[in-house]
Amino acid sequence: MNESGRGRRIVAKFGGSSVADAASIKRVARRIVAAKQAGNEVVVVISAMGDTTDELMDLALQVSPQPQPRELDMLLTTGERQSAALLAMAMNDLGVEALSYTGSQAGVITTAQHGNARIIDITPGRIEKSLEEGYVVIVAGFQGVSQTTKDITTLGRGASDTTAVALAAALRADVCEIYTDVDGVYTADPRIVKGARQIPRISYDEMLELAACGAKILHLRCVEYARREGVTVHVRSSFSNKPGTLVTGLVDMQKGNAMEEAIISGIAHDRGEAKVTVAGVPDQVGVAAKIFEVIAECDVNIDMIVQNVSEVATGATDITFTVPMSDGKKAVDALNAAKDRVGFAELRYDDQIGKVSVVGVGMRTHPGVTAKFFGALAAANVNIQMISTSEIRISVVVDAADVDAAVQAAHSAFELDADEEAVVYAGTGR
Repeated sequence: MNESGRGRRIVAKFGGSSVADAASIKRVARRIVAAKQAGNEVVVVISAMGDTTDELMDLALQVSPQPQPRELDMLLTTGERQSAALLAMAMNDLGVEALSYTGSQAGVITTAQHGNARIIDITPGRIEKSLEEGYVVIVAGFQGVSQTTKDITTLGRGASDTTAVALAAALRADVCEIYTDVDGVYTADPRIVKGARQIPRISYDEMLELAACGAKILHLRCVEYARREGVTVHVRSSFSNKPGTLVTGLVDMQKGNAMEEAIISGIAHDRGEAKVTVAGVPDQVGVAAKIFEVIAECDVNIDMIVQNVSEVATGATDITFTVPMSDGKKAVDALNAAKDRVGFAELRYDDQIGKVSVVGVGMRTHPGVTAKFFGALAAANVNIQMISTSEIRISVVVDAADVDAAVQAAHSAFELDADEEAVVYAGTGR
């Protein structure tokens, strides 16, 4: 029991691989029923079944090559509504009363941007009332309602995690459990590194860097929200009863005479970036600003940037940066349209790259991390194209064909390999 005299209040999110079919939904229902019968108040956030969202997107593109964003959101949100209703049916058959709600019914208030809206408020009164009446509440993830237009919105792919953390904060839940198809957060993707080690506890900062660098286990905005609101996130597998990984504040991690942290917490990779090189740029004040103003105007995020030393003969330089691969064409088209204004010679585009990152708060006080990382890549015959660092991260861009080798080499170099193979239960990463 907690301080209020009731059982723990739990928000539990289940990803698409956990509810991929009827048998999986029944298995999840039994797990939730057990939590409820143990005296807990339970709110469930659910994703669409398996690949439903991708299938709905494919169907939309068959009907319209450029679907209207408002109508696309109306379509895509039906996937989570299906799984929420089916889970409620399964739980009611097990003798536990459950109610399914859409994001708007649950009080998830968002901005008006279709396809990538942000949560601006949660009004959980209806959920609170249902919990008081003894129901398990099931909320369709990934969606909400615009505060201004009152239209249905979606929060971006993978954002059911964010829905869960936001609800946990609004409901003052004891914990937000994120159920996926692996046993927790690992030191690397277990699909690439069979000896990846499960991490019992990890700080918000480290998890933020891993998520930003391509780790698919938690959505980046979910971790940002959890850190800001102080929500403890517990990453677990819906296919086992193993203890999983706690994502929490560093202060909490150090309670109880915890052992000194490892130098490196994990290795992340991202195959979803592309490299743009603006060649023959005049080395003059303000030219770089013009380039990135063009990119900003087309609403493209930039990750890594490198500028070469100017050539003596021409006084020109090259500026290279990475963007999400999905935005690569938009960035190139915008720059080509502004060629006369910027004054560069040519553009080069490469989407056959990958980013590999080592992350760990321990590197703040341990010299030699960079040397060990680069030495491991050299030993694996992996060429480094770009480098970027933060206080707890080192990232490199390598050829796409070298990503797996780079991840494996770095993982072994920092002695992160476990004695037994990690288990991937469903194979999708969520």
